[in-house]
Amino acid sequence: MTLLEGSVGVEDLVLLEPLEQESLLKNLQLRYENREIYTYIGNVLVSVNPYQQLPIYGPDFIAKYWDYTFYELKPHIYALANVAYQSLKDRDRDQCILITGESGAGKTEASKLVMSYVAAVCGKGEQVNSVKEQLLQSNPVLEAFGNAKTIRNNNSSRFGKYMDIEFDFKGSPLGGVITNYLLEKSRVVKQLEGERNFHIFYQLLAGADAQLLKALKLEKDTISYAYLSRKVSSVDGMDDASNFKAVQSAMAVIGFSEDEIRQVLEVTALVLKLGNVELVDEFQANGISASGIRNARGIEEIGEMVGLNSEELERALCSRTMETAKEKVVTALSVIQAQYARDALAKNIYSRLFNWIVNRINESIKVGTGEKKKVMGVLDIYGFEILEDNSFEQFVINYCNEKLQQVFIEMTLREEQEEYKREGIPWTQVDYFDNGIICNLIEHNQQGILAMLDEECLRPGVVSDSTFLAKLNQLFSKHGYYESKVTQNAQHQYDHTMGLSCFRICHYAGKVTYSVNGFIDKNNDLLFRDLSQAMWNAQHPLLRSLFPEGDPKQASLKRPPTAGAQFKSSVAILMKNLYSKNPNYIRCIKPNEHQQRGQFSSELVAVQVRYLGLLENVRVRRAGYAYRQLYGPFLERYRLLSRSTWPRWNGGEREGVEKVLGELSMSSEELAFGKTKIFIRSPKTLFYLEEQRRLRLQQLATLIQKTYRGWRCRTYYQLMRKSQILISAWFRGNMQKKRYGKIKASTLLIQAFVRGWKVRKNYRKYFRSGASLTLANFIYKNIARKFLLGLKNNLPASVLDKNWPMAPYRCFTRANQELQQLFYRWKCKKFRDQLSPKQVEILREKLCASELFKGKKASYPQSVPIPFHGDYIGLQGNPKMQKLKGKEEGPVLVAETVKKVNRGNGKISSRILLLTKGHVILADAKNSQVKTVIGLDSVAGVSVTSFKDGLFTLHLSEISSVGSKGDFLLVSEHVIELLTRIYQAVLNATQRQLPITVTDEFSVRFKENDVAVKVIQSPGGGGNGKLSCKKKGSHHLEVAV
Repeated sequence: MTLLEGSVGVEDLVLLEPLEQESLLKNLQLRYENREIYTYIGNVLVSVNPYQQLPIYGPDFIAKYWDYTFYELKPHIYALANVAYQSLKDRDRDQCILITGESGAGKTEASKLVMSYVAAVCGKGEQVNSVKEQLLQSNPVLEAFGNAKTIRNNNSSRFGKYMDIEFDFKGSPLGGVITNYLLEKSRVVKQLEGERNFHIFYQLLAGADAQLLKALKLEKDTISYAYLSRKVSSVDGMDDASNFKAVQSAMAVIGFSEDEIRQVLEVTALVLKLGNVELVDEFQANGISASGIRNARGIEEIGEMVGLNSEELERALCSRTMETAKEKVVTALSVIQAQYARDALAKNIYSRLFNWIVNRINESIKVGTGEKKKVMGVLDIYGFEILEDNSFEQFVINYCNEKLQQVFIEMTLREEQEEYKREGIPWTQVDYFDNGIICNLIEHNQQGILAMLDEECLRPGVVSDSTFLAKLNQLFSKHGYYESKVTQNAQHQYDHTMGLSCFRICHYAGKVTYSVNGFIDKNNDLLFRDLSQAMWNAQHPLLRSLFPEGDPKQASLKRPPTAGAQFKSSVAILMKNLYSKNPNYIRCIKPNEHQQRGQFSSELVAVQVRYLGLLENVRVRRAGYAYRQLYGPFLERYRLLSRSTWPRWNGGEREGVEKVLGELSMSSEELAFGKTKIFIRSPKTLFYLEEQRRLRLQQLATLIQKTYRGWRCRTYYQLMRKSQILISAWFRGNMQKKRYGKIKASTLLIQAFVRGWKVRKNYRKYFRSGASLTLANFIYKNIARKFLLGLKNNLPASVLDKNWPMAPYRCFTRANQELQQLFYRWKCKKFRDQLSPKQVEILREKLCASELFKGKKASYPQSVPIPFHGDYIGLQGNPKMQKLKGKEEGPVLVAETVKKVNRGNGKISSRILLLTKGHVILADAKNSQVKTVIGLDSVAGVSVTSFKDGLFTLHLSEISSVGSKGDFLLVSEHVIELLTRIYQAVLNATQRQLPITVTDEFSVRFKENDVAVKVIQSPGGGGNGKLSCKKKGSHHLEVAV
């Protein structure tokens, strides 16, 4: 049961029934499987990492949650950010947002979402936008230098971050301050299998161009560097090259100069190159073991890059100077000691560079001291860690989480108490586990674990991790939350999981076993003074500024504070800061170990639920009254349950709530009326209210449906009635108009007849009987004259214009046709009179061609617009060709190259054809020798195909000398022109018409045999292209055109 219809599971775990760990896990799993990753515990937000992008973010959702209060919409991180921002802006209360959870639970993404929401809803303006952009761009820079891929998370924050965002009285950001905690600098020199070093190393190698890599003396391949994991060089879904560009851009936006960016990259490259400095065994003259550099080139490159004497750096790495008030002793280091010094230097350089970057960002985003400001803090810090091998880092991380849990419980209870006190409701004491005893075990100034560790580090004599553990066993032998092998043996307990060099603390989240190996070294965090001085002597401005203690003028023999003491001091400042602000909590949960979407491991989540104290948080919230709400929203939601308040209530909000709950006869023990809120003790009572509201909504929905259906039917009836009246009115009007039209027409007809009868009667009375014929003739002549004049003005402009005016009367139809023929004949005669004799001859040839081939030969239409040329071989300019025709023949009518089909085998050969007034001459195309001379009187006829080809046959008479050899089968490209002129030449020479037959099957006489020729059209079409002849027996020839 939830307060929002259509939601999945219980949106606020305070209302969960029954309140058990199993039901809480099932509720979280149900919501997670339905992509509902956010759940409330009162004003605490529980976030389960979905490991995918969900469509629930962006400007639209920001606008939605900006317009509504906390509980009006589904649980969302925007709702919590909105509450914090509105409280800071409207109530003038400093806020802090505490984001906790283990690695991979989504803390970094949650902090980004909070900052993006605040940036979106706060004020606008050029200066404000610049501040917002700087605050937002600090994230990619800090992620690059402080995040790394771990087994649990591809983008794990390996440092704690607390950011104070400062606002003016209008709620516009002015700037901020970032505080970082305990960077995991051991990762610089060593990573677990399957993990990477910090992102910036891989981004630099992947994204830097060749020029920058050359300047930094780096190679692109990550395998070349000892400090980088050789097995894991890339991360799925992460583009190191583009991220490097984004980091450079973000640094520029924040305010880093180009020189500063270059110096940061040079120091980063220095750390990488330090890892490749290989140390080897050497021996001094006295036989004492020492160390040296295998390849001096690496040291020289480092020296060249940062302006440092390579010999000085080698001496600082391989020896140590012990200095007292009286003397100075130089001791050679063994290979192991030199490697420790090299790694310590690399870790210190990177850690100090990270601190410098944070301080540089703070310089850019800091606010002036004179401005009055409000503050919103965002804490993104590592969650509780229980690994297989827990060391010093896990110890201080879990100590920090113990302090945060203490703050959480105390501030939650305090908030509850303050709310009850504000509303005037008696407060009942809540029993809860106070982890102050565990915090005291760790941080007590005289007898805490951290104090013992510092004491052991500062104690003269033989100091080791074992002596530190022995001191803890002696001091805490009877402490209820401390265990070790010694304390277990004293109590006759056997635990095979407890090692001899381990101790165990019973944290609020569970028991954690720590190995003391390395505690002393990590707490000391020593860097030999020789290395500090060497770094200070470098000419590199940034590197030099990171080691101020290397300055001989500021040299001090005082021991620096230990890592544990520094962290304890930082945590104390953080706690003081958090106590001064109003807290808002985001509890992040990792649903599975494989970073897979949709997978929910109940066992893993149960562990996180336990050490996040979610169940205990719910119990604290439900210790008094499980549900509380302002009178206004409560009345707005439930006023429909009472007839007194529904549908309208004019009284006060509290009186309205009392009316509603009074009519429902609810127990007074379940209710408490505060000054501004109603308190309900049991979730069952709230669920009862919700059930009654659901039933009432069904009743109201039925009533609304009934009323709506009645209104819709009445509206429909009124619309139909109105339409029927309108249609009837139009119909009756139309009927009357038609009836009136008929009456009017009839009246006019009768009037016409009457007037005509009167006129005729008067005419017969006053005019003679022959007047009608005279009038008829006059009218006819007038009409005829009008017709002829109209025809005169509309005559066609040319012979080709076939438009002719129609006769206005039927009696003029015959005359109109005769006039049309006369007009066209006159037009044609007028056109012919204008032609020259040569043009007349051309037209006669075209007319002859039309009579012979129009509608018969497919190639005829294409020949019509082309004038007959006659000479196609350049006869006029070729004297040799002119000799072929002889002197008596007169002019050549046609001269062109034709193709002759062989009589015997069907092969094709070229011939020159000359047509004169008396002969057809065929000559060889190559040597211009006359082959055949055919008299026109010997030509008996011509056969030509109907296709677009140029194939034709000259049929010769048998009695002629040439005809005895047979007919000629020829192919011409100008067949229409050739045959037309042959026809005219034969007509002129013999006064007979030459038979020209258009057919696709004809007979050809070859010597004494007749061959049947059949012309077919090839699939490519019937153009003037190639043709093929194929003999089928001795009497058949098939030609494909």
